[in-house]
Amino acid sequence: MLTLVPTPIGNIGDISLRAIEALSQAEVLLCEDTRVTKKLIHILKERYNTDFRENQEFISLHSHNEKSFVEKLELSFFEQNVIYVSDAGMAGISDPGQMLVRYCIDNNVEYDILPGANALLTAFVASGFVETQMLFWGFLPHKGKDRTASLQGALNSGYTTIVYESPHRLEKLLNELNEEDSSREIFLAKELTKKYQRYVSGNASECLNKLEGNFKGEWVVVIKAGEAQNSSAITQKDILALDIPKKQQAKLISKITGENTKACYQRLLEV
Repeated sequence: MLTLVPTPIGNIGDISLRAIEALSQAEVLLCEDTRVTKKLIHILKERYNTDFRENQEFISLHSHNEKSFVEKLELSFFEQNVIYVSDAGMAGISDPGQMLVRYCIDNNVEYDILPGANALLTAFVASGFVETQMLFWGFLPHKGKDRTASLQGALNSGYTTIVYESPHRLEKLLNELNEEDSSREIFLAKELTKKYQRYVSGNASECLNKLEGNFKGEWVVVIKAGEAQNSSAITQKDILALDIPKKQQAKLISKITGENTKACYQRLLEV
């Protein structure tokens, strides 16, 4: 049998009783990083005085070897009590795990998924955005046309959209959001459940001012829903690139964003 077990995204107190029991009874532990899992088990033994099965086997299973690992699997492997854990949060959410589940479905292997800590849902609720339909966008491509197209998709989906971003690219993302839709409200959640957890909200420019250059930590970015647009629709960036007077640019931008034309024109003059 296979069981996917969620682990805390920061605060160890978020581990569930079911997760502790599953980990303690595992014969084989498939781990995104065996060092991280072994450290978690050590903490559980110390803090919760939990007895673990002896001679547990730890096997590394991460995004770089998941496909080849699954391709080599034999059904007899799951005659053992097999657990999969990512480093933090729910396996299969921007982490490996889904290929294992697919293998179990295709080969009639019994499996179970335990519920637990999850950064995207925590940030979505913390944002206070009342639109209950949302999309999880994961990580944007790092650069180039792929990143631009992906960001456009996130902005124009018509849903509240959740993006993960690293501290190295958060400033870049906020500048991109400011350029594409300066009035769009966003919510930032830093280091969820950890000591330096922080919430920041406002439009992109306001968030940049509040952060004051401090982009350290892991971030979840929640982008408030706007009106859905076709992926080929003209963007604010496209309009600004046109060699036309700013008044005309302002009128066109107001058409696609809903921003007041006079306010938009004044903003373009200041830029």
